[in-house]
Amino acid sequence: MLHHDLAADEADHTPVVSTGHLPEPHVVAALLAEAHERYSAVHVGTVADYIPALAEADPSWFGLSVVSVGGARFAAGDSGVPFSIQSVSKPFVFALIVESLGYDEARLLLGVDSTGLPFNSVMAIELNDERTMNPMVNAGAIAATSVVPGDSVDEKWEFILDGLSKFAGRRLEIDERVLASELETNQRNQGIARLLESYGRVYSDPLEATLNYTKQCTLIVTVNDLAVMGATLADGGINPITGVQVVSADVCKRVLSVMATAGLYEHSGAWLYEIGLPAKSGVSGAIVAIAPGKGGMATFSPPLDEAGNSVRGQLATKFLSDLLGLNMFASRGARND
Repeated sequence: MLHHDLAADEADHTPVVSTGHLPEPHVVAALLAEAHERYSAVHVGTVADYIPALAEADPSWFGLSVVSVGGARFAAGDSGVPFSIQSVSKPFVFALIVESLGYDEARLLLGVDSTGLPFNSVMAIELNDERTMNPMVNAGAIAATSVVPGDSVDEKWEFILDGLSKFAGRRLEIDERVLASELETNQRNQGIARLLESYGRVYSDPLEATLNYTKQCTLIVTVNDLAVMGATLADGGINPITGVQVVSADVCKRVLSVMATAGLYEHSGAWLYEIGLPAKSGVSGAIVAIAPGKGGMATFSPPLDEAGNSVRGQLATKFLSDLLGLNMFASRGARND
């Protein structure tokens, strides 16, 4: 297999990594403030209401945060407003799985290909032989919680909670009200888990896996927390605030590749075309984006487009990606140096 050959090659050579720096701190701060002012006036999109507790979010909330790999922190707007992490948890749990199982086994069990279909699509499971497809959609994310180390559902949950807390640099807690709301309305995810069980693509009790997936989605974060989490993936797995090595640099490389192709669901191609950063969105209105070797960026604004991605968040991330020089595909001719 191709990936086995590449792994052997990597073992024989010193890895070459992408490097770079954010602009000067005053430039980052000014652009963050400009992005907030520019897009606060956008009133497009709809707050998610299929989870009743999320429908209560204030559509005017709009927070931005950037954290560099050196630990510099920048914020604008409602950066301290708490909200449930929802699907933005998925890449970080996937990182913990890859660290635990190895990237070959994680790829075999969970898949890494995009679906081109909505995040909760049952049709994607039926149409694709891998069934789970990737850990950024609900089927793959539920399968991911099913392979978490632990002899019981509680031990598995503690592994997830401890790992996500290390990414954030502080102990995270569940929003019990959001959890209760989700447990009353997660029949579709339970059905997805049962369907995966019928194909042998969920690896512990399906309802227990769904429970832990639901719990991880209800952890309380701020946009500042998400920027730290993103910066940890940008910094080879080292949390730039605490200095803790959460996962290895090789794990980060694998996770970012899946985020790039599947993090914005069926809009992932358009996102990469316009913005050029690995990213993950969630229905609470958050987006985290990673500039490898530079830092993490997070936005929070509840109104969503039809695919479940924050409208203001997409606009602000594109603006900042362009002006902060974050797009991974941007280059200039060598003769211009």
